Amino acid sequence: MTGQTIRLAVDIGGTFTDLVAQDVATGHVVRAKADTTQGGLERGVVAAVAQSGVAAARVVAFIHGTTAVINAVTERTGAVTALVTTRGFRDVLEIGRANRPDLYNLAYRKPVPFVPRHLRLEVRERMTYRGEVAEPVSDEDLAEVADHLADAKVQAVAICFLHAWANPVHEQRAAAVLTGRLPGIAVLTSHQVSSQWREYERTSTTVLSAYVQPATSSYLGALRDSLLTAGIRAPMYVMGSNGGVSSFERAASAPIAMLESGPVAGVTAAARLGTLLGARHILTLDIGGTTAKTAAIRDGQVRVNTLHHIGKTPTFAGYPVQAPTVEIVEIGAGGGSLEWVDAAGGLHLGPQSAGADPGPACYARGGTEPTLTDANLVAGRLDPDYFLGGAMKLSHEAAFRALAALGTRLGLDAQATARGVLRYAIAQMSHALRLVTLRRGHDPRDFAFIAYGGAGPLHAALLARELGISRTIIPPGPGHFSAFGMLEGETRGEAVRTVVGPLTATDLAQGFAPVERAALADLGPYAQGAAMARYAELRYQGQEHTLEVPVSDPGATEELRRAFERRCLEAYSFRLDAPLEVVALRVTATAPLSPAISWTDDGRSDSKPPSPSRLVDFDLHGGVTETVVLSRADLSGTGWVSGPVVIEEPAATTLVLPGQAVRRDDLGNLVIEERA
Repeated sequence: MTGQTIRLAVDIGGTFTDLVAQDVATGHVVRAKADTTQGGLERGVVAAVAQSGVAAARVVAFIHGTTAVINAVTERTGAVTALVTTRGFRDVLEIGRANRPDLYNLAYRKPVPFVPRHLRLEVRERMTYRGEVAEPVSDEDLAEVADHLADAKVQAVAICFLHAWANPVHEQRAAAVLTGRLPGIAVLTSHQVSSQWREYERTSTTVLSAYVQPATSSYLGALRDSLLTAGIRAPMYVMGSNGGVSSFERAASAPIAMLESGPVAGVTAAARLGTLLGARHILTLDIGGTTAKTAAIRDGQVRVNTLHHIGKTPTFAGYPVQAPTVEIVEIGAGGGSLEWVDAAGGLHLGPQSAGADPGPACYARGGTEPTLTDANLVAGRLDPDYFLGGAMKLSHEAAFRALAALGTRLGLDAQATARGVLRYAIAQMSHALRLVTLRRGHDPRDFAFIAYGGAGPLHAALLARELGISRTIIPPGPGHFSAFGMLEGETRGEAVRTVVGPLTATDLAQGFAPVERAALADLGPYAQGAAMARYAELRYQGQEHTLEVPVSDPGATEELRRAFERRCLEAYSFRLDAPLEVVALRVTATAPLSPAISWTDDGRSDSKPPSPSRLVDFDLHGGVTETVVLSRADLSGTGWVSGPVVIEEPAATTLVLPGQAVRRDDLGNLVIEERA
């Protein structure tokens, strides 16, 4: 068949770059995996495209998930950035919030601002919270600021004036002056990236967006040029943190919206798969080379937060970002996460990673430090001759040496050290899963468990048993599942606006009108016929924080109150007899890309593993056992197969424990259930 019928998606991870392409006319799926090329991510993308053998001229849409933004922030490799703000507010970034996560740590230090104080400059202007001009913006101050920044050789400028969320006219004037006087320098204003109040959070969001804008714009430009050179002329899209896609141009203008570009596609795909399987509640697990990520989907709805914190931990406040982001809990426990021993002799895993080069010790590329992949190899859970479908050979000897060296510090041999590492990893991962379930009042046993990523299926059965989950689903091509989720990506426009007032005295229909217009404008040419979903952030009068509830009828205030009280009970286990306040309104406008993809896998990417059985260490769940090895294709039409069994496919290995059983369903998923 000829013509443009192939939709292609590429997801860049910390270790590998994954590609999935589907011919939407036939449903045929092609998968490829290449090393992530740090220092030039587009090279790994082009390598994956070449490896796939996809005809570039037949690509109808290219969809991309990238770690470029989050890497630039976490590694602090962004642009030299200045902040221009209202007089008296240059230290907002330094002051932050008075509350801190590590309350009793007297040595606690706040996050270091991304803009040093000498590059935080003030301008005379004042806008009231109602959007009324109290003091016009000073052109004299703007001229002085422009001269100072030209001498400072900054690469990006963030403009954030007090109450610009209510009226952006002063920011628009400042941007016009600075853009004219600082050619070639990226200038971003707060109203471009956030229409919400809270000056610290809005300033942080604007600064971070400016900080990553030059590198992101350069990267997307280089990727576009590389793809055009490779012959791909189709529209190009980027996955956003909110679960939708946008054009390269729009993504480059507000790059902070790409913060969690890759991982969210797996969550949205899991929600879609759960709907197809008739599962109301879905618990996801995505384990890649660097991290393990999880999310809880209730009643088929992916949870989106309008405030996200980069790098937040129980002991570190992180950096706030006012951008709609799919709620994901992430820990440094991926296949390439390094194992280490602290000064007291305690074992740890991550967050440091071996990456793609040199990678785990078993890659035999010069790495000597042991990783989770090395532990799984020594335990017999991975086949050294069938990693990536045999395209890459692993060194059992190198993994054994690395674990033996680590074991000398623990007083253990290599085999026992591997067991300890795997137990520690399961404990970390199960804690993350509990954070999105039990910690929020949900019983994990009520969820269907969907595991994916290169290492997700390897640990899913162990985690399901740990949490008492009876049904685990491993989708086709789990090592490429996030990229597959991008194939179904829909264009999404998102807008949030601060609207403060008593619920009963606020005209929500009137308040939603400008937010709807902004969301539709974000869709550009896809706005015609878009579906819209409305949400309101509410709180009890006198409270500081909010809970978001969906709004089907803006005039049904009693229905909104009942929905808020259900969320309050779920989140905090109480409700009050107090008036409700509206704080913000959010609208999501969505339009699907056409044509639609197929969710039935043709199975042509499955292949036969090289060996019929091997010794596998199941530790507490059966010890070292001679275990049957099958491919996903072997399970077609066989019904239930009792564990223990190892199921191998080109980019993932699935472990099924003794007392469990597995079958392949009509969509090609592996379904694992407890049978003990």
